[in-house]
Amino acid sequence: MSARNWPWPRTLGSRLFLILLAGLIVAHGLSFGVLFAERYITARRVMLGTLETDVSTSIAILDRVPAAERPQWLPRVNRGAYQYMLGPGMPGVPEMTPQAKEIADRIMEASGGRFAVRVESIPGHGKRMQAHLTLSDGSPLTIDVHPRPTPIAQWLPYVLVLQLLLLVLCCWFAVRLSIRPLVALADAADALNPNAKTAPLAETGTTELVRAAHAFNAMRERIAGFVEERVRLLAAISHDLQTPITRMKLRAEMAEDSEDKRKMVHDLAEIEALVREGLAYARTTHGDGEKASRLDLGSFVESLAADYQDTGKAVTVLQNVGGTIVTRPNALRRILTNLVDNAIKFGGAAELSVRRAGDAVVIEVLDRGAGIPEDQLEAVLQPFVRLEGSRNRETGGTGLGLAIAQQLAVAIGGSLRLRNREGGGLVAEVRLG
Repeated sequence: MSARNWPWPRTLGSRLFLILLAGLIVAHGLSFGVLFAERYITARRVMLGTLETDVSTSIAILDRVPAAERPQWLPRVNRGAYQYMLGPGMPGVPEMTPQAKEIADRIMEASGGRFAVRVESIPGHGKRMQAHLTLSDGSPLTIDVHPRPTPIAQWLPYVLVLQLLLLVLCCWFAVRLSIRPLVALADAADALNPNAKTAPLAETGTTELVRAAHAFNAMRERIAGFVEERVRLLAAISHDLQTPITRMKLRAEMAEDSEDKRKMVHDLAEIEALVREGLAYARTTHGDGEKASRLDLGSFVESLAADYQDTGKAVTVLQNVGGTIVTRPNALRRILTNLVDNAIKFGGAAELSVRRAGDAVVIEVLDRGAGIPEDQLEAVLQPFVRLEGSRNRETGGTGLGLAIAQQLAVAIGGSLRLRNREGGGLVAEVRLG
């Protein structure tokens, strides 16, 4: 399996958790390995020391007691890792491991040179070996040695499991403590809205976190200042242009009737409409200062559709769940008016649908126009972006209608999303709540 196929988690918290946990488990395992190795070496040294002392004493006892009494003495001199057998024992081979050879040397030293000792390994029995010697009366004696590790205490596995659980808990807590400020910073960045008055990011924690939070708050204030300056500039220009445009319209109206006069009046009307849209866009960044109130959504949508129908516009209501919501009525009406006007202009007719999606209310404005290319669905929500290439305001508009609807939707705590409709056309979805 290649490295790219390994299931490596994508989140920083999961990666840090796995790295810390793996490192601590390996370190813990090494500690336990060293502990058990030291324990085994100590137990082996104790066994070899005990073996040399016991063997010399046991051989001396069995050599001095009468042959008939020797079987009675065997249970007294036997030990857990080695026992004495009266007889030639089992056949073996002289080849031995270094550990077996050390045990054999200890047994020979214990015999004090009085007895010839022959030590052999027992094939198929692991580290088992037997030492053969002959007592003073000619009786064969076999020492059966089978080293076994010291048994582990029954409570030790439970301690190991408890330690591993403690490691997991400590790793999780450390990672959570480290990642939580980053998550808060990411959430604050996602929710960044220069037009909304939100609480600044808390500047608490370690020095690095305080510095990052302070930098983020300062950046947000600078962005809000830039946006506010842009809005003020746009509002000021739009407002100041209305006076000279009005004077120019009056002068044009007073001129003699001609084709040039009609063209000039038409151009001034377009400029005036653009100025009004620019001023409206500047005001929508703060929801035009309107306060929220309770609204009967069903009646609101029906009234909006009826107003269009009274003027001969093809606006119908496909679905209307009704109910009440708390929102800014004038801002919501401006949103839907812009979307319906857009649908009528490019689709010839508009359809309204109101439904609930969980705790949210979804209002859709649908048409059967040409739709919008998928790569332009987000771009058309920006100010002064038009898909009409002719620059004709009669067909292309000012490029502010959808931008105003987008700004107002955000200002009232909602969102606006565009998508192409199945079978042709466009769906403008306003989600509130």
